[in-house]
Amino acid sequence: MAQDEPNPASATEGSIYRVAGTINITRAATTQREIDALPDPLTIDLSEINRMDTVGAWIIYRTVRDRGAKIIGASRDEVSLLRQVSEFDKPARVTPEVPVSWKRVLIELGEWVVETGQTLVGLLGFFGATLIGFGNIFKRPKRFRVNAVVQRFDVVGVRALGIIGLMSFLIGIVIAQQGSVQLAQFGAEVYTINLIGRITVRELGTLMTAIMVAGRSGSAFAAQIGTMKITEEIDAMRTIGVSPVEALVIPRIISAVVMMPLLAFWSMLLSLIGGGVFVWLSLSIPPITYIQRLQEVIPLTDMWIGVIKAPVFGFIIALAGCFQGMLVQGNSEEVGSRTTTAVVQSIFLVIVLDAVFAVFFSSIGWV
Repeated sequence: MAQDEPNPASATEGSIYRVAGTINITRAATTQREIDALPDPLTIDLSEINRMDTVGAWIIYRTVRDRGAKIIGASRDEVSLLRQVSEFDKPARVTPEVPVSWKRVLIELGEWVVETGQTLVGLLGFFGATLIGFGNIFKRPKRFRVNAVVQRFDVVGVRALGIIGLMSFLIGIVIAQQGSVQLAQFGAEVYTINLIGRITVRELGTLMTAIMVAGRSGSAFAAQIGTMKITEEIDAMRTIGVSPVEALVIPRIISAVVMMPLLAFWSMLLSLIGGGVFVWLSLSIPPITYIQRLQEVIPLTDMWIGVIKAPVFGFIIALAGCFQGMLVQGNSEEVGSRTTTAVVQSIFLVIVLDAVFAVFFSSIGWV
């Protein structure tokens, strides 16, 4: 209930709006109309109200802000509510403020550095948890899940033979074709065999296999574990006393570490066959000559380099995929985001490690 009283002292002194009872959302429209009907200057008397909600406080505050009204008779609670309403009276920005271009670059660079550091720290922590899981399995061999490892062998290794073999065969043809075109300018097409043998066995066989495994198996690891995280299967495993690292992570890491050298060797073989087919059909070099030349130009250390790098790449790919899967939270969109991050992170780490290996093996004389 509200009472509108003109000030008897003078018409120029405005009027008093006296509120009695309750001023809340149910009376918001009526209260606003009554206030709008009164002339300025306006005085609002709150001494007789017994309840005021946020909507009522907003009407009173807006009247004070827009018309310069004076409030009298307000209790401590009413003053506190009006103060809180005034604190939230800030203009909303429809579009975010865009910083200056160079500031934006620095901000994005800083965010990227912080995110990269946090990811590396988290990956190291996950690596430590994986080592603890391996230690627990060594202490209690019965906890080792043979069936899970064998199943991962099939998924990571056997089912990847086709796509890796086709990719490697075509890469061998491309290397031979591009190399022969360049070497033909110097009349040295025969050295195409040297190019195919060295670059395939030493670098591209293992590296391209790692990239394929990262895109195929690393993404699958992240998606599978991420989906289990969303459906709370991992929480259920912890509840019944099963370690997710031992049940999910370790079988995948073992399968990637064991299968990567075999897949890398398979990739080397198919690349050499693809290059041999091209030099036979295009350069008229018979297969026997091709094989003999490969035996002469490929040192055994090149094979060892490829075989040594492969399990390390496999470990990194599986570790990054499982790590990103464990980070999934919230919804299915996070699964896709983490899967993409797992592939990018795996390929990046593989290339960095490949560069480190190249410098290391050159320094020890394996050239």
